[in-house]
Amino acid sequence: MNVVPEKLTAKDFTTDQEVRWCPGCGDYAILKSVLGVLPEINVPRENIVFVSGIGCAARFPYYVKTYGFHSIHGRAPAFATGIKLANPELDVWVVAGDGDSLSIGGNHLLHLLRRNVDVQFLLFNNEIYGLTKGQNSPTSRKGTRTPSTPMGSLASPVSACVFALGAGARFVARTVDTMQKHLPPVLMRAHDHTGTSFVEIIQNCIVYNDGVFDYFTDKSAAAENQIHVEHGAPLLFGSDGNKGLRVDPTTLDLEVIVVGENGVIENDVLIHNETNRTLAGLLSRMEPPDFPKAMGVIYCDPAPTYDTELHARVSAARVDDMEATFNDRLRKGHTWTV
Repeated sequence: MNVVPEKLTAKDFTTDQEVRWCPGCGDYAILKSVLGVLPEINVPRENIVFVSGIGCAARFPYYVKTYGFHSIHGRAPAFATGIKLANPELDVWVVAGDGDSLSIGGNHLLHLLRRNVDVQFLLFNNEIYGLTKGQNSPTSRKGTRTPSTPMGSLASPVSACVFALGAGARFVARTVDTMQKHLPPVLMRAHDHTGTSFVEIIQNCIVYNDGVFDYFTDKSAAAENQIHVEHGAPLLFGSDGNKGLRVDPTTLDLEVIVVGENGVIENDVLIHNETNRTLAGLLSRMEPPDFPKAMGVIYCDPAPTYDTELHARVSAARVDDMEATFNDRLRKGHTWTV
């Protein structure tokens, strides 16, 4: 008789470890969403692995009752790649902060994305180094005053989603820690995607960078400064839902239009196509006040994964070489006689 496996709950994925983030940290909200999503993906706990690097976000594996790997600074993508290649049956999630993944780990993240290894990569972006007491990070905006930039940061910030697209990511999404109705569906979409799923999660650091995202995350500002993109739906936003995006035919730049003004009709508004990389690049770069911040699945265009193709190649090589003798193998390839 087949036994139906017991339906797991968020409590089944919660460890007995004390959660040690600062009170009010956005990481709590992200953890809540992840714990709520894990029972819905129907993957046994023993087949799930969380991998992290160094930083506040890196505590994540301690708080999820699955396998976990707390690795070293910036190298979580490399560890995750090795885990997935060693056991393709594992469901691998990577958790990293903006400093961990875009500074010392930038090179490792780049290669994870271009190889398209089948893992979920969650980047917690608070635009600051929280664990080491508030230095500016690669995503800190120009002029940000921190202990390491007391007169204001001089460097232009890295856009996480633009970086991911430039590295060849096949799935790029953005959401916010406090958007508890938005975050879980984005995580589900990321998990359903085969290949590297890159999700930037805007996350408030209440101690060292509190309120830095209020200009588009606060309830009073969200409608005018966020646009929730959905494949096949018009790119509309605003308090009245009558603002939209279109491409200027002269400059080929995005522009904001208002339906009902100057002869503009809803058919003039762009329709979101998440398989269009060019459109994804334009949406990823948008920043208030000139444009709304894009939220949701910005780009999704699946392609063969590195782990699948590598294992197929290994299997083919084994078949081709099955009849070879030891002497054949010894003399195969580049040899010479002395």
